[in-house]
Amino acid sequence: MKLLITGGAGFIGSNFIFYMRKRHPECRIVCLDSLTYAGNLKTLAPLESDATFKFIQTDIANRAVVDRIFKAERPDAVINFAAETHVDRSIEEPSVFLRTNVLGTQALLDACRKYGVNRFHQISTDEVYGDLPLDRPDLQFTEESPLRPSSPYAASKASADLLCLAYHRTYGLPITISRCSNNYGPYQFPEKLIPLMIIHALEGKTLPVYGDGRNVRDWLHVTDHCAAVVAILERGCPGRLYNIGGHNEIRNIDIVKTILKILGKPESLINFVEDRKGHDLRYAVNPVRMQRELDWRPKREFEDGLRETVQWYLDNRKWWEDIAR
Repeated sequence: MKLLITGGAGFIGSNFIFYMRKRHPECRIVCLDSLTYAGNLKTLAPLESDATFKFIQTDIANRAVVDRIFKAERPDAVINFAAETHVDRSIEEPSVFLRTNVLGTQALLDACRKYGVNRFHQISTDEVYGDLPLDRPDLQFTEESPLRPSSPYAASKASADLLCLAYHRTYGLPITISRCSNNYGPYQFPEKLIPLMIIHALEGKTLPVYGDGRNVRDWLHVTDHCAAVVAILERGCPGRLYNIGGHNEIRNIDIVKTILKILGKPESLINFVEDRKGHDLRYAVNPVRMQRELDWRPKREFEDGLRETVQWYLDNRKWWEDIAR
């Protein structure tokens, strides 16, 4: 099988490539990435001498280039990790998110139609559902929940999801979509909560926490996410949506305090800052479809995974110091 993976120099995409290399070394991989600020080619350095791996720098919204790549490579399946993802940046400059997340996805879908790709898998987010109240822990999002995106980022991902579903119904394109909760693990860009807090603590800087820090997120180790995507590729039903959740709902402030405890740093480093515009209160997805239909469940305990992640950032200072400057 030949996989075309977009956004493969980013956090989740690179982890997925490494996951596939360990478990399916026979698979040929073509990686597309535009290498924006969040894409780091050094992450993929261990694959430089791998004859079954190929990297191509390109923007997925460049339709002509995408067409040429598909014509030359003829992938069996496409997994679209490529996306602008940072909510704060989407609030400041929404057009960038619309171009990559919507028009880029459309360019990939059109190429898949033209060249007969067997499966297009869209990596989405639980943020397309909006948020849930803090005082209703019984509520969770299912695949049938309405889309109520709060940020330009979430709206762009919801738009891409709807495009995928429309291409399935109108053209019969074999698509699947996964909507995952917050990921954590190695190679995550330092603008995200967990690596940002780790790095600030290591450098003795204050740790900025939005509002009162009571916002709740569901956390999933990136390796568990990779396993879920493979399960969908292998056994998922075309046209189907799949929620991927970790059953780890934790307040942001508790994440920050745990990181400080692991590093032996004082809580006095915490600095509460003005809340984000339209800040979602709580995310929680119900992954029962993944469990019942695909026999997938997360394996990594959050406390163990977080400690391993903190240790990774301790052991790989060169990686994040180069991009955090």
